[in-house]
Amino acid sequence: MKDIYVIYWSQTGNTEAMAQAVAAGIDGKGAHGVVMEVGSASADMLKDEAVFALGCPAMGSEELEEGEMEPFVSALEGSVSGKTIGLFGSYDWGDGEWMRLWCERMENAGATIVGGQGVIANNTPDDEALEACRKLGEELAK
Repeated sequence: MKDIYVIYWSQTGNTEAMAQAVAAGIDGKGAHGVVMEVGSASADMLKDEAVFALGCPAMGSEELEEGEMEPFVSALEGSVSGKTIGLFGSYDWGDGEWMRLWCERMENAGATIVGGQGVIANNTPDDEALEACRKLGEELAK
């Protein structure tokens, strides 16, 4: 069974719930979703992985969380070329700019973003957002 990492940062539990749904989609397609908080992960863990997911809510003025997730993404950025990445996260304000910028950043580094965009949820993910996360996981497991 193939392991697919789902690395996330969550303050309120919203993005964590999304990570669990992504993993459920992965598991439903016969792979194994390995859910891990970013503080327990390293960019080196993903250097040989062709497929993985990253989740982070919008923080500040629609940006990635600065203490753990931004340094992790920066460390990872140089090794994502040719990889397939699923991005997801929740937000409370704005219009999802942080996710568009994150997708663009990873694409500029050579990654392919599943579905061409990240999955976002306003605050607590509703059933529709959780289903989108499960579908993201299914796509990652193909």
